[in-house]
Amino acid sequence: MARGMTTDARKKDTREKIELGGLIVKAGLRYEKRALLLGLLIDASRRIKCDQAERARLAAIGTEAFGHDGD
Repeated sequence: MARGMTTDARKKDTREKIELGGLIVKAGLRYEKRALLLGLLIDASRRIKCDQAERARLAAIGTEAFGHDGD
């Protein structure tokens, strides 16, 4: 971490990382290898940068999954 980072900034950064890890768990990918997870994310990042329809499709899947939080 940057030496001058404040306690509040470190807490915010830590919380964000915990939330992102929670998304991996929610997607059912908890036990996958980190290299696979990174590959999936890099591939998705490339695809959504050049394809708005793919971005919308994936966003819809995520929105639906968040909607089932209570299930």
